[in-house]
Amino acid sequence: MSPVTTQVPDEAADVRAAWRATTMAEVWLRPGDWDHAAVDAVVEAVVEGRPSEVAIGRLGFARGQAGVGLEETLDDVACGFRAAAVELSPEAVRAAAVGWAKGQEAGGAVSGVRDAVRDATTGLPTADYVGERLRETYGAGIAEAYCLVVIDVGVDGLGLWERTARAAAVGQALEHTFGEGHPAAALSAGVYVVLCERRTVTPEITRATRRIVERQGDILGLADTLRRPTRVWVERLPASHAAAVELLRTLGR
Repeated sequence: MSPVTTQVPDEAADVRAAWRATTMAEVWLRPGDWDHAAVDAVVEAVVEGRPSEVAIGRLGFARGQAGVGLEETLDDVACGFRAAAVELSPEAVRAAAVGWAKGQEAGGAVSGVRDAVRDATTGLPTADYVGERLRETYGAGIAEAYCLVVIDVGVDGLGLWERTARAAAVGQALEHTFGEGHPAAALSAGVYVVLCERRTVTPEITRATRRIVERQGDILGLADTLRRPTRVWVERLPASHAAAVELLRTLGR
């Protein structure tokens, strides 16, 4: 991204500095690529109490074009609003997601991904990564010891930005629900899986997954993009790795 050159008033400069410090400490992966002229445009609009969606859309576009993940982009925008002590609105989140999706199209969605094993939209590992983890761990007893938790949020007729924003919301919800050590992936635009030990999967886990996914959609103003109720079920693993990979393909159709 190009370095920022715009001069901003003192109050805006203070907010910008607080934004940068917060996002570097909590969100941003590479300090050298955060600065952009669109950052100042967002700050000025927020500080002056003007509508900020156009500026946020420009910033989202720049982030998507540069290969920054959607979750990182949205979390960064949230840090900016927090630094300005202004509530982040669903309209602002939508503007960032729309801009990001367009930037991904303009820049080539796959070529810009920072980490080859992670999907830029959801922040989750890719389906190929989960398949590889299955290959590494398949052996005697895995089919009895492990299972797949499947989450289906799919609805028809969504636009690009809606699918993109929904994917980020679901990715955040699954990471919050299952945490580290549970490989998860998006199999298609609306279907996700998490690899779990069967002994840890209870009816309460499936209910909590549904509840957290739907709540995340509500918080981000994406309720209409989610199947209601969200479908969550458990799939037993087949006896062989090849059959497990085929199961992943089938679930993603």
